Amino acid sequence: MKTSNHPNFQRMDELSQQKVPFFFIIDFLMENIEIYMESEILNSGLMIDFQNIKNTKGVFATNDEFVLKSFPESQDEYRKGFEFVQKNLSLGNSYLVNYTRKTKIETNLTLEEIFYLSKAKYKLFYKDKFVLFSPETFVEIKDNQIFTHPMKGTIDASLENAVETLKNDTKEKAEHYTVVDLLRNDLSMVADEVQVEEFQRINFIKTKQKDLYAMSSEISGNLKPEFEGKIGSIMRNLLPAGSILGAPKPKTMEIVLESEGYERGWYTGVCGWFDGKNLDSCVMIRFIEKENGILYFKSGGGITHLSKLADEYQEMKNKIYVPVY
Repeated sequence: MKTSNHPNFQRMDELSQQKVPFFFIIDFLMENIEIYMESEILNSGLMIDFQNIKNTKGVFATNDEFVLKSFPESQDEYRKGFEFVQKNLSLGNSYLVNYTRKTKIETNLTLEEIFYLSKAKYKLFYKDKFVLFSPETFVEIKDNQIFTHPMKGTIDASLENAVETLKNDTKEKAEHYTVVDLLRNDLSMVADEVQVEEFQRINFIKTKQKDLYAMSSEISGNLKPEFEGKIGSIMRNLLPAGSILGAPKPKTMEIVLESEGYERGWYTGVCGWFDGKNLDSCVMIRFIEKENGILYFKSGGGITHLSKLADEYQEMKNKIYVPVY
């Protein structure tokens, strides 16, 4: 897999070395990278709601009952890409593939209204083209320490003993171990003394449609001297995010592009805020995009050789939700 030489990676390095705050958005294939200086965000068509930056216009309220209808492909249609992925897994070309689909949805809210009403750790509205409400941190940098929080494994929270089931499910556990190992190795490219701080943490995600439990871990390291103050170089080395691609990355990318048959675009890229010293960034998942006036929800999950068609198809559908409640 080629490393992207997009000039904006160098621009990000220059700005972060000068300790100039900026917001950035990088698409899945690292072909499109946008940078917004703090003064440019206001009139950019972006609305951001992160822990450390917020440019929203206030509180939005509606008396309308939120409606979301989805029209997912059939299990037989899903099967085509799934079996291609499984074939490659059996051949040893990959041991984890994040397989995603694009589902038409209908809702009575606009993308802007969804942005305001949804509740998530990271929210972004992009020029009335897409909105995301992501629960997943990509990397954080605090005082030259770097942290990543891979999220892999979800379950319907209403199921009996859901947390224990999720933590002990053979397939989910194998998938989570694989992603943690991949991210630990990735972090080692830019950091020393990399270690797993917390393993299999359970997060509760409340939505109007269905409550979920999601499993994540925390990995940390100390930035290598050559990467200190170089946000662009760090991103260029770590992307694409392992949690939404799989492993090993180069061959898995080929499998993803052939199996999915649609362009992810900004979906599963990353966006982040550098405040002049520290960085907070997220993986762009839980994602609704507008194409020719039609809304699509992009979702998926990790496939291993232990994956079952019906379970993975259901997980893809479970993730079609908006955290409005």
